[in-house]
Amino acid sequence: MTLKVYLSGEIHTDWREQIMTGAASLDVSFDSPVTDHAASDDCGVAILGAEDNKYWHDHKGAMVNAIRTRKGIAEADVVVVRFGDQYKQWNAAFDAGYAAALGKSLIILHGPDHAHALKEVDAAALAVAQEPAQVVDILRYVLTGSLPQ
Repeated sequence: MTLKVYLSGEIHTDWREQIMTGAASLDVSFDSPVTDHAASDDCGVAILGAEDNKYWHDHKGAMVNAIRTRKGIAEADVVVVRFGDQYKQWNAAFDAGYAAALGKSLIILHGPDHAHALKEVDAAALAVAQEPAQVVDILRYVLTGSLPQ
């Protein structure tokens, strides 16, 4: 069994790399949004033309990025959404809701400080992990039936 895993959420730490490295021996393919913050913010105006108003600048970028995000989530078997310690990350919450609405197997990843704020998001998930290694252990278990050593 091959799993397609979409890694969504915060872009300020190396959590994606930790999961991909930890799952290197598993039959898993990974996809994610564009994680170059500047490229993600400016893709709309870089491709479709400049905007004087910051709202429309951001709106163009969000729409172009949504093409990749929607496809990645729709094609995934498992969606992992990471909420980091900083920023409000509304896009991550939106991705989690979209994945849940599509019936995707959803793993939420965040520290204990976000447990209350994310209780509704967590309730839609099949697992809530605090560390990237736990996500790897879940993927390993799903694919092989092996428990962590």
